[in-house]
Amino acid sequence: DEFISSPPRKTVRFGGTLTEILLKYEKGDTTDFELLKHQLSDPDIKDAQIINWLHEFRTSVAYLTKELEQLVNILLKLPWLTRSREVVEEYLGFLGNLVSAQTVHLRPVLRMIVSQFVPPRITIREDDVDISDSDDDDENLSESFNTCHRALQTVARYVPSTPQFLMPILVDYFPFINKSERTLECYVHNLLRVTVYLPTLRRQILELIIEKLLKLDVSTPQQDIEDAEEAANNSGSDEKSTEEGLFDMEEDEERKGNQVVSSSSERMAHPLAERLDLLMTILFSYIKDVCHVNGKLDINNTKDLYRDLVSVFDKLILPTHASCHVQYFMFYICSFKLGLAEAFLDHLWKKLQDPNNPSVIRQTAGSYIGSFLARAKFIPVVTVKACLDLLVNWMHKYIDNQDTGANAYCDVALHGPFYSTCQAAFYTLIFRHKQLLDGNLRKGLSYLQSLNFERIVMCQLNPLKICIPSVVNLFAAITRKYQLVFCYTIIERNNRQFIPVVRSGTRGDLVQTCTNPLDSFFPFDPYILKRSKKTIDPLYQFWEELSAEDLENLKKPIKKGTSEDEDDDFLKGETPQNDGVVGIAPNSYESHTRSPVSSIGSPPDCYVPFP
Repeated sequence: DEFISSPPRKTVRFGGTLTEILLKYEKGDTTDFELLKHQLSDPDIKDAQIINWLHEFRTSVAYLTKELEQLVNILLKLPWLTRSREVVEEYLGFLGNLVSAQTVHLRPVLRMIVSQFVPPRITIREDDVDISDSDDDDENLSESFNTCHRALQTVARYVPSTPQFLMPILVDYFPFINKSERTLECYVHNLLRVTVYLPTLRRQILELIIEKLLKLDVSTPQQDIEDAEEAANNSGSDEKSTEEGLFDMEEDEERKGNQVVSSSSERMAHPLAERLDLLMTILFSYIKDVCHVNGKLDINNTKDLYRDLVSVFDKLILPTHASCHVQYFMFYICSFKLGLAEAFLDHLWKKLQDPNNPSVIRQTAGSYIGSFLARAKFIPVVTVKACLDLLVNWMHKYIDNQDTGANAYCDVALHGPFYSTCQAAFYTLIFRHKQLLDGNLRKGLSYLQSLNFERIVMCQLNPLKICIPSVVNLFAAITRKYQLVFCYTIIERNNRQFIPVVRSGTRGDLVQTCTNPLDSFFPFDPYILKRSKKTIDPLYQFWEELSAEDLENLKKPIKKGTSEDEDDDFLKGETPQNDGVVGIAPNSYESHTRSPVSSIGSPPDCYVPFP
């Protein structure tokens, strides 16, 4: 090659060729070998010297056995990425020769490449004190990452077993979640790039990324994120914003490589939520890019990715309680084609009805079905009806089997999946009843009557006692309006049977009633991460505020012995306090029974209560 011969090729300054030095070392003469190590370790080594050394090493890889591991490690520490194009090309050639001749060095080579998947850290020392340790976000970072991927592809081409050795290294080098946003962002972006040319690793890499995202997600409850945003908005003084600006100047610029634009208005106040937001944005972009070729949906690519994501969903998401955002990767990919959404619903349905699955998994599957049907704007009414038919028919069969048996009484431990299915059906009806009745009211009412909710509500298993009160109240109001079933007698009887729990705290004793015995949650509640929500919002069915007329129609009728104030309490999301009934105090499930003001997309407190 021209660039190799451009500087005159030199032999080693201290005598002999590389082969001679290595042969001397084998015989016990280490003088020249130590000089060689010293020169290669010199931080001021010139490009021409590196090229000459690498050229000699390429022809002598047969000598680089396990015994010379220390020398190989020095070669792997050479600062090759920041050097000239000639050095980079020669180094890539050396890596190919090394791993093909001496596979014993495969792991160190892979570790060296993967360690470059994050921006280098620059430490400035002044009087023996570290005064800076920040990401070196230079303009050539994207080019360096491209070169790393070329190196990885070169190694994989020479050693077919590379993927099985690479995966544990990718796991080990994943940055800790408290590392800088830029570090996490670059590493995840590079992991996803690996899946393009090593497709056998895609499922494992997606599993690794989603597992880390899930840890971030469950570490940042929605209430904490909202509290942090509210606090940031309240204390947004000029001094604070000036101080932040000093340290976050790079955030206002478009980031090269990952094309993530970050302005101060888009930053999340909660630091872990900020990291999660950036990583979810990258994941959504990856899903879109894999599934679309030249702007058009590629069915085969989409199906393959869907299978991988469902596998990860089953393994990680479904067994995890109360994650808020990560599960939206399934919501997003299902929006590409109705067939995928139906396949996902069918998958969840099989989980729900299979008695061999653990009860908690079946209940969570029920929560996902209800939340998905209610919130996915891209699911048409015909699919909603088909799913409601499945759910309701299964509930009727369950009642047939239980009503005459010894277990025909209200018990979450015995009938958890049944109650979860009831709640899914009630929740779906609350969100979709207008669409189900739209166009032809008589036909719609006939369909809803055919579901026979009255039998479900009145059965011995008493689902209204177990489901979340906010869902029960709205379901009762809607079914009363359309004269499908009258639930209030049962609700009042259930309220009288609630057993209050006294909890001692710093503010004295607090009387509570358990308002969520199912310990259920709605996995597709409003998405609140600022950047990535732009992907979700167009696909998302927000809760529509009730008009004055709707409120009038849905008001709980004032009964004898109750006052108008109690009727207002119902509209404010509170339980009417009759004699002997303990009011529902705030508790750990409060976010399910009361919508925070900042949760755009769920009904606020002043309307009929809703989770």
